[in-house]
Amino acid sequence: MLLIIPALEIKNGKCVQMVQGREGFVYSDDPIETAKLWRKENAKTLHVTDVDGAIEGRLVNFDVIERMVKAVDIPIELGGGLRTMKEVKKVFAGGVFRVVIGTMLVENPDEAKRILDTYGPSKVVLGIDVENGIFKMKGWRENSGLTAISVALNAKHLGFTRIIYRDILRHGTMSGPNFDGIKLMAEKSGMRVTASGGISGLEDLLKLQELEPLGVDSVVIGRALYENKFSCQALWRLCEAGDYPYTAKV
Repeated sequence: MLLIIPALEIKNGKCVQMVQGREGFVYSDDPIETAKLWRKENAKTLHVTDVDGAIEGRLVNFDVIERMVKAVDIPIELGGGLRTMKEVKKVFAGGVFRVVIGTMLVENPDEAKRILDTYGPSKVVLGIDVENGIFKMKGWRENSGLTAISVALNAKHLGFTRIIYRDILRHGTMSGPNFDGIKLMAEKSGMRVTASGGISGLEDLLKLQELEPLGVDSVVIGRALYENKFSCQALWRLCEAGDYPYTAKV
């Protein structure tokens, strides 16, 4: 059973879709209403990225996110610009359920460990943004010089248990996920994996479901949902029932 997680990317206070790490589309001037829409469509959680925050290295759109938390009755996980314990404390105090950190793990692993030890691995997860196998950071703009696998293994050593794996070159393209990369990450890390990037429709979800025995248990979807590539309510009913056609139940 894959958990389907709608993505909301916030830039300049608007709900956008980044494409391969660059500006793409504006879907809505009101992210709050967008979040409420996904809740009405039966979403169980939301994945929110502060795009400005990721680029600038600090929280930028938290006022929007804080209002979003109050507007919906489901958990929100937040990534983008979280580089210090102070910022993490702020977002948890504002009602965010889970934080996603990435750049911090490379630049300040001691701080990342302190945050993980304080809040636990169910509340703090690792965001792996990948381009050609390399971990990218600082809003997907800087090459870390480290492989994504090595970053994941280091995170596992620190105590992380979940990865959100996003392939930058697939992100926002609806060209299909990087199935090989997702599979390799799950196999090598031994961690739970949330897949992200490139989802185009139901067939991609069927293929991702085959990776569930390896620990791939959820998927973040953006553009394909916004552009109605499948019926949200019907899709979530299938997912929750574990009743995709043509696939064995896991």
